[in-house]
Amino acid sequence: MADITRRLGWRHLRGAPTAHIRHHRGGKLLHDGPGLSFWFRALTAAISEVPVDDRELAMTFHARTSDFQDVAVQATVTYRISDPALAAARLDFSIDPDTGAWRTAPLEQLGTLLTETAQQHALDVLSRTPLSAALVDGVTAVRERIAQGLAGEPRLPATGIEVVAVRVVALRPEPEVERALRTPAREQIQQEADRATYERRAVAVERERAIAENELASQIELARREEQLVDQRGTNARREAEEHAAADAVRAEAEAARTVRLAEAEATRSVRLARAEAEGAREVGAARAQAQAAWLRVHAEVDVATLHALTGTRLAENLPQIDSVTVSPDVLTGLLARLGAR
Repeated sequence: MADITRRLGWRHLRGAPTAHIRHHRGGKLLHDGPGLSFWFRALTAAISEVPVDDRELAMTFHARTSDFQDVAVQATVTYRISDPALAAARLDFSIDPDTGAWRTAPLEQLGTLLTETAQQHALDVLSRTPLSAALVDGVTAVRERIAQGLAGEPRLPATGIEVVAVRVVALRPEPEVERALRTPAREQIQQEADRATYERRAVAVERERAIAENELASQIELARREEQLVDQRGTNARREAEEHAAADAVRAEAEAARTVRLAEAEATRSVRLARAEAEGAREVGAARAQAQAAWLRVHAEVDVATLHALTGTRLAENLPQIDSVTVSPDVLTGLLARLGAR
């Protein structure tokens, strides 16, 4: 929409770079071009504003396939007005000199033209295509057919319209049909998912079995090695016992030999000691006999009185020591009686 300013009966228009302005006065073209700015009088001016930028037109329409199934087509057409003068001559792009707004709705007329033309060509291609094929390859076929149909439509160049691009967003069947069509695919996907789950479980079971077999093999090998270890320990114990027994036997033999040697030495020493004691006893006996014989020879040569004196002396030597003597009357009487009897 043009920007119009009012000053004392005059109007000033300032257009956008993407808007083509055509100013007529008295049937004569005074201004023609995009992005213009000028003064004019509202009572004598006829101004048209034609947009020259690219426009996006979204459209949605229904069609029927060859198997009588309804589908919804969502498409977008990009167009622009390549000939503003021709478009202004064919369509009403005039604006209000006071507000700058279009007096009519020219872009809606262009949208209706493009939508009906695109719908016509889309219906033509879908009416000969079954639903399954339309859902698979229908987007490309419909887009190409709409692009070709709009390019060959004579009304568009005659109106100054140029189609830049055509895009078909989607082809959708009715919700019930769409759910019915999704069911086999969902079932197949579910089956593939279940198969993948089963395969994964089978692989997991196989791996667990392999792990269990490895653990069992490890346990068997460990048991075999433990058995070997027990056998080796038994062999070592027997060998150690044999060595200890042999050492004890050698030790016992050595002890017995030493005991025998000690006993023999002790016996020899005892014999020698007995012989020495016997020899000493014989010598002592001989000495005593010689002494006794000498004593007897000496006493044999002495007279009786001398012997009595010696006897008394020896008897006095052998008597115990008497510190004091107590003579009772009875003893004294007896002793005197004996002396008187003599």
